[in-house]
Amino acid sequence: MDEIIYLKGIEKHYNIGQIKVKALQGIYLTISKNEFIVIMGASGSGKTTLMNIIGCLDTPTSGEYYLNNQLVSGLDDDELANIRNKEVGFVFQTFYLLPRYNALENVMLPLVYAGVPKKERIERAVAMLDLVGLKDRMYHKPNELSGGQRQRVAIARALINNPSILLADEPTGNLDSYSSYEIMSLFEKLYNDGNTIVLVTHEPDIAAFGHRIVKLRDGKIISDQANLNIANAEYFLKNYQEI
Repeated sequence: MDEIIYLKGIEKHYNIGQIKVKALQGIYLTISKNEFIVIMGASGSGKTTLMNIIGCLDTPTSGEYYLNNQLVSGLDDDELANIRNKEVGFVFQTFYLLPRYNALENVMLPLVYAGVPKKERIERAVAMLDLVGLKDRMYHKPNELSGGQRQRVAIARALINNPSILLADEPTGNLDSYSSYEIMSLFEKLYNDGNTIVLVTHEPDIAAFGHRIVKLRDGKIISDQANLNIANAEYFLKNYQEI
């Protein structure tokens, strides 16, 4: 498999007053194309810091980070922003949809910033909403959608620029159990379609859907192994409906 992410000796330190906090301590991690990897850890384990570095939202104190064979750990803010726009699709716990825009307009937004012509923007956004099962809700605004539907819109928006990786930070944190499993079923579909997914969570039942699980503690990787008992969202959803 082709490497997309390569982290070599990544350290991240913060100074809080007179105290130095070592958020990450010597992280080595390789992620290949079309992997579905889950990063797990309790609060304070370093998983959010690691996610921010992988997503080019932050830079390490030391170490090297290669994204698609490009060294990005030493880039400035403008260069990192350019990499983020091209290479990374973000899905967050709180959706970050614009309330005055409908689903179609929210999904199109990254293409507006990229200068894509309007006709192409609409065509691509409709295709993405169709992919996540919301083509019939494209003219609905966020307050007219359920939490699960809003997260699907956010996923469609994250995919619109065909990113190298889909980075999801606690994507089910604001959802009920049924909606959570719907979203995980969608991630499984996206993985089967060839997407590379990096999902950050502290919930074991959500982590169970990953094909590879990396666990952090005190800024260090304590385990990195294939998940041999992958959860089946489709099975859960079918049985949930029959209850």
